[in-house]
Amino acid sequence: MNTQDIVAKLWNLCHVLRDDGITYHEYVTELTYLLFLKMMKETGQEGMLPDGYRWDDLAQLDGVDQLGFYRALLVHLGNEGAGRIQAIFHDANTSLRQPKNLAKLVSDIDKLDWYSAREEGLGDLYEGLLEKNASEKKSGAGQYFTPRPLIECMVNCLQPQPGEVIQDPAAGTGGFLIQADRYIKQRSDELFDLPEKLQDFQRRQAFVGVELVPDTHRLLLMNAMLHGIDSDPKLGDTLSPDGMQLPKADLVLTNPPFGTKRGGGRPTRDDFTFVTGNKQLAFLQHIYRTLKPGGRAGVVLPDNVLFEEGIGTKIRADLMEKCNLHTILRLPTGIFYAQGVKTNVLFFTRGKTDAGNTKQVWVYDLRANMPSFGVRTPLTHGHFAEFEKCYGKKADGTSKRTDQGEEGRFRCFTRELIDKRGDNLDLSWLKDENASDHDDLPEPDEIAAAIRERLQLALEEIDALATILKEKPEVGA
Repeated sequence: MNTQDIVAKLWNLCHVLRDDGITYHEYVTELTYLLFLKMMKETGQEGMLPDGYRWDDLAQLDGVDQLGFYRALLVHLGNEGAGRIQAIFHDANTSLRQPKNLAKLVSDIDKLDWYSAREEGLGDLYEGLLEKNASEKKSGAGQYFTPRPLIECMVNCLQPQPGEVIQDPAAGTGGFLIQADRYIKQRSDELFDLPEKLQDFQRRQAFVGVELVPDTHRLLLMNAMLHGIDSDPKLGDTLSPDGMQLPKADLVLTNPPFGTKRGGGRPTRDDFTFVTGNKQLAFLQHIYRTLKPGGRAGVVLPDNVLFEEGIGTKIRADLMEKCNLHTILRLPTGIFYAQGVKTNVLFFTRGKTDAGNTKQVWVYDLRANMPSFGVRTPLTHGHFAEFEKCYGKKADGTSKRTDQGEEGRFRCFTRELIDKRGDNLDLSWLKDENASDHDDLPEPDEIAAAIRERLQLALEEIDALATILKEKPEVGA
């Protein structure tokens, strides 16, 4: 039995949860508590759990006693657990109400083929469950889940190395950090080729993550733990002073959440030169500011970041001064579970100085004339193979490249040309034959949601501008 088969069996347990009135977005959180207890047993790590609060202690009970003990267990681990255990179970509770449903979950989890699961990798099993949850539109989990083939592509291009500090300031469930860790381990015999001191660094210090949403942070902690990453991703807001405390990074890999900065409009950091309510533009500032000289970044951003005027223009200009923005990958539509969102990956390297670093920008158009991705046409890593070849072998994007001309997907644009466009980076040239296909148009409610989002952003920008004007001292004061 492979990972996919086991994930399917786990997902079928969600029917039991649904029968107890538990909604889609709660499914994985509910399963996480039980899976964590079971996986601690299967990996021989039960010593991290207090005596009397382990899987077998739960499994041997039944009926009302089992449900009562389970509720008490969650509270106990959240209050008395050690280190990461306490963080995983912080404020944990269950929505299960019927003892028979808990008994069914415990029994079925016990019956899974755990020998095969261990062989396949328990971390990969958990990743598969997260991906399955994200693919279900009703779950709403797609908002923090980046397609794994895209993550693999970005990691392959940027080539994380042992000894580097690798940061994801919007970590979600940890996909980028885990793939970067996998990339390094595959090339170092699971770290055993490295000196002992560097092995310890990789496990405890190399990976820095921040996640805003408590339940998502819980999933992130468990995912990292199951993949052998011992550093503790933080619960916090990168766009608050929390982000100013993060160590400088050699590599940033991230997909900031779509939308505007909620609850107060602008970020509360006072180190940003450009104040904006646009979350992606604020994250972009954080990313190129947190990079060490020579540090590399790959960041997923929606189209509006490429062309938004005003503050957006200033931030793009500042990015191209401080960094070499060498590559933009225009992504296909439909690959994110937030339907209709058009996105790109920006690849850049922080300069040794803060001026004149971008000389030219290479753009690969993987959007025009591509299939509509979804259940029938799943996105695979193979769809990125040609882009990776064009990107080249050098992680900083300085490999020799060939402009494929107006009929090709890979083209070069000089900094002078971009300057004449008002630093608009929404660069396209291929005629998209799918653009006239009305069957591919978003649903009316999706169009309305997009309009609402743009209006919300405009209002928050106006509020931010009004605040700035109010803070300026009056002339002659």
